Amino acid sequence: MSQPRIFPLGDNALMCVAPPPATLDCQRRVWAAASAARDWPQVLEVVPGMNNLTLVFDPLDTDADALAAQLLAAWHAADPSAAPTREVEVPVQYGGEFGPDLQAVAEHTGLSAREVVERHAGGDYVVFFLGFQPGFAYMGGLEAALHTPRRASPRLEVAAGSVGIGGEQTGIYPAVSPGGWQLIGRTEVPLFDPLRRPPTLLQPGDRVRFTIAGMHA
Repeated sequence: MSQPRIFPLGDNALMCVAPPPATLDCQRRVWAAASAARDWPQVLEVVPGMNNLTLVFDPLDTDADALAAQLLAAWHAADPSAAPTREVEVPVQYGGEFGPDLQAVAEHTGLSAREVVERHAGGDYVVFFLGFQPGFAYMGGLEAALHTPRRASPRLEVAAGSVGIGGEQTGIYPAVSPGGWQLIGRTEVPLFDPLRRPPTLLQPGDRVRFTIAGMHA
């Protein structure tokens, strides 16, 4: 296990960063340490990220060095194999108006559009962390053959529910927003609902399985 680096972010936060690459075991350690830190009275906010964990605290009531030592101990004590998992099925309409970049992904990967769809839907994905916008899940597990760089020119408006590929990851846009991921499909499953508890459908550690609800030319 690699030694993480802990450093201050201003006067009221600490960030714990593990060296790359991003792996599922590392993310499980992030989730476990985050779960422990949420019970510490001096911690005001816990923010898990990709290969990192940030703790926000009250600088007038906290010894930052002692908190850093506590965080490091929690990191090493975490059991990556103990993270709970939940499976969420997401039906997707691939291609056509729902996935305008499907052909571009096919051309980049050297696969046919149907092969891209079948391989994407056949993958086993895990939510590494949430970011960018409420409910946007960055998922690991995308097959290497499907890795495709983001678009050179981001779109000003991406429809809610759009399923995209961005480099080594796949994700779903919960709401209308600008975005530069390669869009290969769309789902009608609501990813974010402020009236739901929790409001985000997907949570770190969830396993996601895409299913083919339709494929369009």
